Amino acid sequence: MLVMDHMEDIIGLVFKYIHLLKEDGIHEWIFDELASINETEFHYQDKVHPISYVTSTVSSMRLFPPEEWLVGESLPSKYAPNRINMILDELSPERVRILCESKKFEGSTNCAEPWYNTSYSIENVTPYMIKQWIQKAPTEKLYLPKPNIFVPKDLSLKEVPDKVTFPTILRKTPLSRLWYKPDMLFFTPKVYIIIDFHCPLSSHSPEAAVSTSLFVDLLVDYLNAYAYDAQIAGLFYSIYLTSTGFQVCVGGYNDKMRVLLHAIMKQIVNFVVKPNRFSALKETSVKDYQNFNFSQPYSQASYYLSLILEEKKWPLVEKLQALSKLESDSLAKFVPHLLSKTYLECYIQGNIEPGEAESIVQEIEDTIFNTPNSVFKPMSPSQYLVKRVIMLEKEIKCCYQIEGLNQKNENSSVVQYIQVHQDDALSNIKLELFSLISSQPAFNQLRTVEQLGYITYLSLRYVLSRETHTFCLHCSFIILTYFDPSDPIVESGHSRLSFNPQ
Repeated sequence: MLVMDHMEDIIGLVFKYIHLLKEDGIHEWIFDELASINETEFHYQDKVHPISYVTSTVSSMRLFPPEEWLVGESLPSKYAPNRINMILDELSPERVRILCESKKFEGSTNCAEPWYNTSYSIENVTPYMIKQWIQKAPTEKLYLPKPNIFVPKDLSLKEVPDKVTFPTILRKTPLSRLWYKPDMLFFTPKVYIIIDFHCPLSSHSPEAAVSTSLFVDLLVDYLNAYAYDAQIAGLFYSIYLTSTGFQVCVGGYNDKMRVLLHAIMKQIVNFVVKPNRFSALKETSVKDYQNFNFSQPYSQASYYLSLILEEKKWPLVEKLQALSKLESDSLAKFVPHLLSKTYLECYIQGNIEPGEAESIVQEIEDTIFNTPNSVFKPMSPSQYLVKRVIMLEKEIKCCYQIEGLNQKNENSSVVQYIQVHQDDALSNIKLELFSLISSQPAFNQLRTVEQLGYITYLSLRYVLSRETHTFCLHCSFIILTYFDPSDPIVESGHSRLSFNPQ
């Protein structure tokens, strides 16, 4: 609805920017920069799914001569300012087509398309109307982009004297631990860095859990504008909420990786709560919690399974209550408390030398722990978090039955959980193999042969902990009738999934 309310402003700003492009003229350096990005991406592209590769190649066959079908627009072409200006001239109010979709149009349309009977209307938008929108558009300061500082220049491969088959602990301090593995397989100028922020105060209560979640959402929101250029240049980042704190992941070309990583660390250190963004993201989070009531039954069943088994898992209703009472000043007070006890678990893999990997972690420590007035403090060893699950007794079958949160949804779901063993490398590999071999026959028997439900699958369920490793046979049935634990369909699913873990 918000976009619909500002539709005229958005279109006006688009044409204002097109006017800026025409007025400022064509810059060859922008063309060269984009050509360099495309060429680098082509030469060092990751493996793609075959169907995606085929469809993209077929699309290229419509646009390019046969000798360019495989490269498409990836490799540089000649700089042709006249052709670019010709295309810009075509972007005018006389040639625009606008598609606007909103529930506000319900009941006021006069046409319907023949396939799905979707209602729509066609209205004529004159160039004069668009010119009025341009004049009324917000007086935002529009500008052309500056040179992208993240475009990689050094694509050389690092020399690693010792072949490392498995990740090794390269560095360990009271503040962090570094796992390192050089790229010995793909030989591309890329690196991947994962930093787990272990914060024991992140989930000790429903209030802490929702505050940490909103803190992570705000971090991502603040970084979006800055990280846009990085994503264009082949870098990516993500910040996830975890059960023990939050995780920062960065990846892509190693040449400018440290620039992006340093910016993320500085944003964490200098975090402030902006009331306007807090309100917007809080509203989104509240809607997400409320919408869980309308999620599919198998999602709700998995949620209840986690709630029963995991040690620190708070009910959504309690988290929603805590979130509704959370204010921006409360979050501002919580974040220093959250970060006051922190331990960093770091993993660096790719085109990077051991000394450089160590210097990256040292720089992170200096940025967040050793700056003046830093709220980050190291954890004591007794505070290191271990995620625990309830150990199920042998030969005891438990059944938990609960009504779905959406009473209008007639579907139901069964989740069968089988706990196998604690963490063991050989047993883990056997379970991975078992899951790979069994998933297709399980789907065929439950879905195709017996037709017990529309969604059926078998999957592993991991507990991310140094101490325990559990295996879950997770089979969900979507059924359009009510059933109880004694229903034959439950017994049928159980008998089909019974197995001997030995």
